[in-house]
Amino acid sequence: MKILFGLLFAITSVSAYAIPQAPFNALEVKSAPDASLALAYDFEGIVKLSNCSGSLIIFAGMPITAKAIVMTNGHCIQKPGGYLNPGEVFHNRPISRAMKIFDRDMKLFPIQATKILYATMTNTDVAFYELDQNYVQIMQATNVRPFILDGVHPVQGTSIDIISGYWDRGYSCDIDSFIFKMKEGAWTWNDSIRYTSTCDTIGGTSGSPIIARGERRVVGINNTSNEDGQVCTLNNPCEVNENGDINAAQGVRYGQQTFNVYTCLTPSFEFDLTSPLCELPN
Repeated sequence: MKILFGLLFAITSVSAYAIPQAPFNALEVKSAPDASLALAYDFEGIVKLSNCSGSLIIFAGMPITAKAIVMTNGHCIQKPGGYLNPGEVFHNRPISRAMKIFDRDMKLFPIQATKILYATMTNTDVAFYELDQNYVQIMQATNVRPFILDGVHPVQGTSIDIISGYWDRGYSCDIDSFIFKMKEGAWTWNDSIRYTSTCDTIGGTSGSPIIARGERRVVGINNTSNEDGQVCTLNNPCEVNENGDINAAQGVRYGQQTFNVYTCLTPSFEFDLTSPLCELPN
């Protein structure tokens, strides 16, 4: 099985996908992560989904007795028939989805999601799953702490790590800039995060948290890259500035903002999409 995993990695690392074409079900493949990765990256709380990556996050101020939350991309939720349409939102939808979570030594533990609290591919690309256990129960069972989801806009030049549960690997780079609008196929995302070149993420890294290096603070979520140099097509996002000028370059990678999620949370940390302060699509 280790040989199979290595072969799959060798084949698929050449061909990456933005809105991901995950090459295999990561939950069915027994991976053999390099022990040195646990020293180079903080895997505690990184989540492995069948088709994507994710992270165990907690909102700032949220009690650890609350049901735990996993964050991934909206395009990772396995909607029957394809991706979420522009303008489409999932809110408080019961589901059953198995996942696995890493501890600090890269040991994996099973976890179970029971609800999609929120998911969209409009303006941003994010989904939040509610688990069947609270943070206390997870910490007692796995010794895994959540990452804190940051509530402020990230800063250009911030050193970041992007850690993939799907691939059991990490990437390090900086936030290069912020993109006014980004278009990919039918979808448009606002204020996207562009990375410097060393974060050469590949298909399956979608949903990975963007972590402020050396901290347990998530400042965004990885979601896409321009694979072929095409302009505004699926797997080839383009950048649009305030004047409507369009630019696209092969190999550029991007993530999405997550700080504005806080504008839609009630004092009890539930999603209230009807709030006049909410900046997420409803």
